[in-house]
Amino acid sequence: MTLLDSLSPMQRALELARQSLWLSQPNPRVGCVITAADGAVLGEGHTQRAGQAHAEIMALRDAQARGHNVHGATAYVTLEPCAHHGRTGPCCEALVQAAIGRVVVGARDPNPLVAGQGLERLKAAGVQIEHDAQAAAVSRELNLGFFSRMQRQTPWVRMKIAASVDGQTALENGQSQWITGPEARADGHAWRARACAVLTGIGTVLEDDPLLDTRLVQAPRTPHLVIVDSRLETPVTAKLFQIQPDTPRQIWIYAAVDHPERRAALEALGASVTLLPGPSGKVDLPALLRDLARREVNELHVEAGHKLNGSLVRAGLVDEFLLYLAPKLIGQGRGMAQFGPLHQLSEALHLNFAEPSLIGPDLRILARVTGRDLF
Repeated sequence: MTLLDSLSPMQRALELARQSLWLSQPNPRVGCVITAADGAVLGEGHTQRAGQAHAEIMALRDAQARGHNVHGATAYVTLEPCAHHGRTGPCCEALVQAAIGRVVVGARDPNPLVAGQGLERLKAAGVQIEHDAQAAAVSRELNLGFFSRMQRQTPWVRMKIAASVDGQTALENGQSQWITGPEARADGHAWRARACAVLTGIGTVLEDDPLLDTRLVQAPRTPHLVIVDSRLETPVTAKLFQIQPDTPRQIWIYAAVDHPERRAALEALGASVTLLPGPSGKVDLPALLRDLARREVNELHVEAGHKLNGSLVRAGLVDEFLLYLAPKLIGQGRGMAQFGPLHQLSEALHLNFAEPSLIGPDLRILARVTGRDLF
């Protein structure tokens, strides 16, 4: 049996949950540690790919592989064990069958199919339940997208922007490669990889012809791609269709106007085209987010131009900004998000800064919209 050194069992479980960061979508990131009465670790694990084992099952399997009996043991789980049959069976029943005596849980599962039922089944079987409020807060933060999808029926929207220190994302002629350095670009790919989907606009597709993949990091999966394309102008020759076959992703194109021949050509390449016209004649962005939630998108990573960024900000659809600021001045150019003009400073979008870090020569700031700490 292994004894934990400096970490508590729940801290170790949260560390394991972080190992699911790029892996478990659309399932939540969960870790589990099973300990004996003396604190020795009997087994541990974290949630695998969707359709594969959850954290509790991985920990039980690990204990069995080590030759340990978990009868009467304590399971530390960062999120309430599930209580329903989805892609896998209920984890609460597996813990009961293994004769676990006590479960210390972090956050309650916001999924209406669980929502306390997992804990109730454990209690009904005589399992002692304890709650760890500090772990609950960390677990919710780790699973903001999952909580958002379950409670708001929309993904958590994170907008990534690379800009000069004076807030310009491109020159007036559209040139933007590269404002930030290679370290910031690789870090941005890591943030892409943790999202369920990456969203961009037709302007970016036509001007930059990007791949929007995760080639700069070693990630076990590639997020799906969402294109806001009101007039259905995505070219069939775009690089985004040339992604390697061993990194499959779905491409979802949202339009406001139908062009049957163009739609047929895009669908022949495997894209899914959805018509969502809004009152302005452009794509209905709130309806788009609701549709992405139905497609099980938890975190949505936005990499778009200043016009679409402005539309999302203006509609109040952005939850936080991932900003990379390069130590250079550009002067007149294209800003971060085109909206306004505002008439009072009180109308400004207020943010809370967190996690300032130097990534190579560039400054990374995570800035959350004030009031979006809803969970």
